[in-house]
Amino acid sequence: MIDLNLSIAMGDYDRTRPIADGRVKIDGVEPTCMLLSPEEMFFRAFRHQAFDVSELSLSSYSISVARDDPHYVAIPVFLSRAFRHTSIYIRTDKGIEKPQDLKGKRIGIAEYQLSANVWVRGILEDEYGVKPSDIVWVRGGMDTPGRPEKMKIDLPADIRIEQAPEGETLNEMLAAGEIDGFIGPRWPRCYDEGHPHVDRLFPDTVATAEDYFRRRKIFPIMHVLGVRRQLADAHPWLPGALLKAFSQSKQIAQAALGDTSATKVTMPFVEDNLRRARQLIGPDIWTYGLTPNVGVLETFLDYHYAQGLSPRRVAVEELFHPATVEAYSL
Repeated sequence: MIDLNLSIAMGDYDRTRPIADGRVKIDGVEPTCMLLSPEEMFFRAFRHQAFDVSELSLSSYSISVARDDPHYVAIPVFLSRAFRHTSIYIRTDKGIEKPQDLKGKRIGIAEYQLSANVWVRGILEDEYGVKPSDIVWVRGGMDTPGRPEKMKIDLPADIRIEQAPEGETLNEMLAAGEIDGFIGPRWPRCYDEGHPHVDRLFPDTVATAEDYFRRRKIFPIMHVLGVRRQLADAHPWLPGALLKAFSQSKQIAQAALGDTSATKVTMPFVEDNLRRARQLIGPDIWTYGLTPNVGVLETFLDYHYAQGLSPRRVAVEELFHPATVEAYSL
């Protein structure tokens, strides 16, 4: 049997590196791995279907499923997860002290459809009563002027979106006070550089997120793994082989995190933060598979539909290849 030579686009994470460096083999596959940024992967995958297997934005993928035209079929491998309370940045001189103060403000976003932004808008409405229609959204590039939505979207009439002025970036506008805040998965450069009037909305994002998880049991999912639908149809064993390999790769990463002989991450307090995360979430802090993540996915799909990104409410089962929603046991 000759292995399939497949292009695989994914982020450079501890949980993917054992596949990229060959420590974990994918049954029946000879991979050509590309470690790319989310922006490049998603643009090339959704615009041009450039890869056989690709990490995908959960939001953009959900749009394609809702429109009944997905070029990829997902596998419940969640390569990116994050508590998005960290993703709301504000000007501290604009009278914003609590989430409700965002009403009527002009908030920058790189793309309306970003999964991080879906989660933030859902949390703001669910937890604090701030609706998407309460905010004026200013869309543009973070550090380069202009940025298109990777997929065309049609939003409800009450959503107010402005385009950033030609030639201006959101980082420049935030630093100059021309917008009141920014929401997105990457921090704005002016915040990282210590701008005196740019800060996060929540002073203690970890405590805020921990409280959210204790009440809601939600560790938000950002990205899934997708395989070209034609390939999955032609090789029905492939989705299961990918789930198996990526799960093994994650297990290696988690074992390395727990090795206290010498930290595997260039960061202090790794063992303390790992223990804190396990006490909050459980022994498996980053679950793959459908069953342990149904509640998280249901919440996301509710938000996605309510925010007008999905033309219909997608069912969780529609997202994933049927061969990956259950597993064998001994």
